[in-house]
Amino acid sequence: MPSSDDGRRPPRRSTHEKGRDFERLAASFFEQQGYAIVARNWRAGRMEIDLVARRENLLVFVEVKASLSDAFGHPAERVDQRKITHLTQAARQFMIERGVVDCDVRFDVVTFAGGRLEHYPNAFEAAE
Repeated sequence: MPSSDDGRRPPRRSTHEKGRDFERLAASFFEQQGYAIVARNWRAGRMEIDLVARRENLLVFVEVKASLSDAFGHPAERVDQRKITHLTQAARQFMIERGVVDCDVRFDVVTFAGGRLEHYPNAFEAAE
């Protein structure tokens, strides 16, 4: 590992910081596809939406998952029913608070596995 000029190791980046880096990459991906990022890390109580993107009449709620190894399976596998329920509840709250009506809604998952971005558009339907 590279060291600083005084012989000490550079500080390790936290998992939180690494997660924000992946979220920035995902946001850039959506912007390149013509979407505007209207919210990042939007919170409703304990629930969080990583990204909210909009293009014309389409509002996309994006969950970003990353893994540096496959020891715990593919990152997309961590979007389970509980996570889907929380994302759906948070999305509904977002739309209420922002006064969003009459638009199409989609839930996407973006994963980073082995450093490669994978986009899963319409990854799941809203939970009841």
